[in-house]
Amino acid sequence: MDDSGDDAEKVALSMFLDAQRGAVLAILDGLDAGALTTAVLPSGWTPLAMVEHLGYAERHWFQEVLLGRADPLPWSDPPPFTTPRSPAEVFAFYRDQCERSNTILAATPLSTAPVGRHPDPLGAETTDLRRIVLHVIEETARHAGHLDAVRELLDGRTGLGPR
Repeated sequence: MDDSGDDAEKVALSMFLDAQRGAVLAILDGLDAGALTTAVLPSGWTPLAMVEHLGYAERHWFQEVLLGRADPLPWSDPPPFTTPRSPAEVFAFYRDQCERSNTILAATPLSTAPVGRHPDPLGAETTDLRRIVLHVIEETARHAGHLDAVRELLDGRTGLGPR
């Protein structure tokens, strides 16, 4: 693929990734700290912990897997499904990880092979940056759907994403 085709594909992938990230933020907009830290499903995860998880996913795929390295976290790993951090800390972490991912994506050809590795079977399918971006779109969209359902259970609001 020539550079212009790669650039056009990268623009399209970035557009869809940003749309899903925007959906996550729009769905949770207006919830107070109490709602953000309330588990409404039997699995026990909270909306705030899901945002933190998505920040970890951005960091894992674009930094640990693609680049083979990541900056240290500002805290120790959290327990699954919950977070002791404030909404401001978690949303700042998520936005920062998304910005880092965007910087990496902008500077890296889609055909670039990852230096690191995710465990199989998904690791075996992750052959280049293109597949990493597609996976992060998939994961973000999946969890945006979870958050959409949780928001409805919390306060009845629906249809809050940007699309």
